[in-house]
Amino acid sequence: MKVDGGIPMDLGKVAAAASRLEAEGYDGGWSAETSHDPFLPLVLAAEHTSRLELGTGIAVAFARNPMTVANVGWDLQGFSGGRFRLGLGSQIRAHIEKRFGMPWSHPAPRMREFVLALRAIWEAWQDGTPLRFEGDFYTHKLMTPFFVPEPQPHGPPRIFLAAVGEGMTEVCGEVADGMLVHAFTTERYLREVTIPALERGFARSGRSRADFELSCPVFVVTGTTDAEVAASTKRVREQIAFYASTPAYRGVLELHGWGELQPELNALSKQGEWVEMGERIDDDILQTFAVVDSPAKVAARIVDRYGDLLDRVSFYTTRPMAEEDLAAVLEGFHRA
Repeated sequence: MKVDGGIPMDLGKVAAAASRLEAEGYDGGWSAETSHDPFLPLVLAAEHTSRLELGTGIAVAFARNPMTVANVGWDLQGFSGGRFRLGLGSQIRAHIEKRFGMPWSHPAPRMREFVLALRAIWEAWQDGTPLRFEGDFYTHKLMTPFFVPEPQPHGPPRIFLAAVGEGMTEVCGEVADGMLVHAFTTERYLREVTIPALERGFARSGRSRADFELSCPVFVVTGTTDAEVAASTKRVREQIAFYASTPAYRGVLELHGWGELQPELNALSKQGEWVEMGERIDDDILQTFAVVDSPAKVAARIVDRYGDLLDRVSFYTTRPMAEEDLAAVLEGFHRA
């Protein structure tokens, strides 16, 4: 099981942070698209590391088009020496239409086509195959020599897709190289919903689970004092409640018989009752979504729960762990 960390968005902090991740023994570092561009930090991270795998977790696909993403992915793959992982997500309709001013329609079929278009573009650049991609959402049929980059010595980047629902998860299994699981998931949901949906996708493309990487941020509650554990517990309860208030994630709750909690939390969120929302997350729910233990035991708990499911994990703690706690967790993975 690989262990990943986060790449900061502040460009002035990227070099030191990426170097530290590599020195501490992390396998990968991922950037996010929130208030800053997700690709720029990875240029600096690639320059200041030699082993660390680097990825976007995630870049918003539908805010862009396959050709522009193909270009930046190609360049990062080459500059990093083959260490780049292109993580893409759909976002939700309101953000695509109202924030990015881009069209929205049928997210799972559109994402499938987006990935296929990327692969067609990269094949044209790598092998000289004529570009003749025509789909329902994207068309790419013009590629003159002036716009063709040098062939990629490392091969094209691996593509990871973010998914929660079964439709997008099936697309992951069919056309992607990996899946970025949402933090708001459970071991049971992975076993009973995610894996079967991936397998349906694998069947359509003739691939197997061995060709694929499954990555997930795991909620972690830990600390070395009662006060630290209490503070960590409160923050993680509130973060779980925030996700649980979202209608799109109700299916995870329903699987466990907690479906009616979603509209209750949604109503509280509209009133700004964030503390009360967290208090609705009882110990049973907390233990189901989060790993709760001392720093020295966190790694073993994660491996016991997800060892046969996940290929990569990261720690979702809502705030950075104390350095000594983080060192203990990482040492646990090195022993596992």
